Amino acid sequence: MLRILFSNPLANANSVNVHFGALLLRAGIGLMMAFGHGWPMFTNFTEIAPGFPDPIGIGSNLSLSLAIFAEWFCSILLVLGFMTRLATVPLILTMLVAILGVHAGEGFAEKEKALLYLSGYLVLAGMGAGRSSLDQFFGERYIHDASERSES
Repeated sequence: MLRILFSNPLANANSVNVHFGALLLRAGIGLMMAFGHGWPMFTNFTEIAPGFPDPIGIGSNLSLSLAIFAEWFCSILLVLGFMTRLATVPLILTMLVAILGVHAGEGFAEKEKALLYLSGYLVLAGMGAGRSSLDQFFGERYIHDASERSES
């Protein structure tokens, strides 16, 4: 399980540009989502909740709570590079709900922002956080320790 959560295929890549690119993508997409979408919803929950879309039929309050969890908390995890792959799952699902549910009958322009975020989350889910991340720190520390225990 630790290997899945903290594995980092970019750790062995030699290019500093790849790791810097991962950092920029994580920080950029994470900060934009967290402070552009998640934080305003979090701080204005009571005003937003009654009119928040409920595309999957679970109620506006729960839909908004799940969106806040993804767009605020998971975005902060992305910025930190902590459990990056796991943090992208709620973000990917939230963008899919936005694209296929909330904006389903609308044109491309209304779906474009969610599609752009989805693209970045899919890239991060596939490539991981890169070297400048807490995933790298914990991965080196705990996967190495776990493999030493299994060898003895």
